Amino acid sequence: MTQNDIVLIRHGQTEWSISGQHTGRTDVPLTDFGRQQADALGEMLDGQHFDRVYSSPLVRAWETMERAGYSSQGVASDDVLEWDYGVYEGRRTVDIRSEIPGWTVWGNPIVGGETVDEVGARADLAIEECLAAEGRVAVFAHGHFLRIMTARWMGLPAIAGKNLSLGTATVSTLGWERENRVLQMWNDACHLSSMDPVV
Repeated sequence: MTQNDIVLIRHGQTEWSISGQHTGRTDVPLTDFGRQQADALGEMLDGQHFDRVYSSPLVRAWETMERAGYSSQGVASDDVLEWDYGVYEGRRTVDIRSEIPGWTVWGNPIVGGETVDEVGARADLAIEECLAAEGRVAVFAHGHFLRIMTARWMGLPAIAGKNLSLGTATVSTLGWERENRVLQMWNDACHLSSMDPVV
């Protein structure tokens, strides 16, 4: 088995990430600040070589990948799409809880969408694709999906992603300690430290 690192990059800010709306398959674009974040990602990655670059085809992830400098390598993958939130798409947790007290995306049925384990199964497919590559891989995708992918990388159930917080335009690395899959770096936002968020 090839022991290649997998670098995870969450897309930049969107209007819905500001408002806290569940953003699954709705193709919400980056804000101007999100584009600045993506440019900062490019400076931070500084042309690092990746043998394969996968991206969600949704514009917020794809544009982040392009602005970070990997447009010539990007391969669209439906396996790394965000969670399909069904009837909760576009809604905020606080509003859903006014109807269903204590509701969470992690603990309640997702009517008309995916279960957490179905997202986990997609994450397993994405991991298999990454491991089949002959070197380092980058994945430009979405917050909940990347959290679940990380849990599955570490051999944990998909729901363990609820314990991993992930900011916009952050960088994380999945790697190895000998034969063990490990989380090497998580939620790195050092490249964003000098930026003033526009909210």
